[in-house]
Amino acid sequence: MTAGNSGASTPEDDDPFGYLYADGQAKGAQPPSGGYGYPHSVNRVRTVGQRQYGQPPAAAQQQNAHYAAPETYPGGAPAARQQHQGGAGRGRGPNTRGLLIGAVAVVAAVVTGIGIAMISGDPEDKDENKAGGTTPTVTQSAEPTPSTSTSAAPQKELPKIDAKALLLENGVTTASDVPGAKADGGVYVTNFNNLGASVTWNVNGIPEDGKYTLFITYGVPGKDGTATLTVNGKPSTTLVKLKNWAGAPEGDYEKGWTKTYNYIQLNKGTNTIKISCEAGNQCDANFDQLWLAKGWVGS
Repeated sequence: MTAGNSGASTPEDDDPFGYLYADGQAKGAQPPSGGYGYPHSVNRVRTVGQRQYGQPPAAAQQQNAHYAAPETYPGGAPAARQQHQGGAGRGRGPNTRGLLIGAVAVVAAVVTGIGIAMISGDPEDKDENKAGGTTPTVTQSAEPTPSTSTSAAPQKELPKIDAKALLLENGVTTASDVPGAKADGGVYVTNFNNLGASVTWNVNGIPEDGKYTLFITYGVPGKDGTATLTVNGKPSTTLVKLKNWAGAPEGDYEKGWTKTYNYIQLNKGTNTIKISCEAGNQCDANFDQLWLAKGWVGS
């Protein structure tokens, strides 16, 4: 089979600009009038200089003959507005200048209002401030109240005494041969382990009637003891417990120094406190010091 000429519709011969050249004109190429000069042409071009940019093609105008710009209708957008939004000119953002002017106006109004309020103020507030600066408030006082003076006054120290200064009766004596006594010179009261032996404290300066605690420093020879307590002539139902709290070995007075306490009621002024060895008591003990505390306390 011999190859033949398939005509001018072959791709290499389908030159859209053939009408511009002599060989194309010889083949019947014509300037486009809605298409190219060759049959079966797909693309559509125009002669150079024929198209007017910015205007729609004639075909588009015919197809959109029913279309009209929005500004041609009643109530439509102004022509200038449409030109600004859809024109070929440079695009612009939102109108920030107007927003900035509005914000500045609001700030200026607020600042002006604050300034007026600060200048004018409230006359009643000024009067209160003036009065508060020259006279004391309800919680203040030019002079202390009686209750304040009483609570602020230091508490008077309650009496304290060395055992050697007590009234010693029925064979009770003093000694200093056992080390560890806290009394002045290390002198303590001994020979208490006899029926009827007693020490009496005539205490002065009790500030008021009420509850007090009597503390006693003593020493026992490694074993527990007891004694009878009498306050203002009335024996107490609670014994003085002379226990071996120090845990001293039996017979060792030096390691047996410790303390105990009893709750008592005293009267304002002078009171008499007596410790004695009565029937049924275990009175083998030495006495060092006695002192008082306000209220019923444990230390």
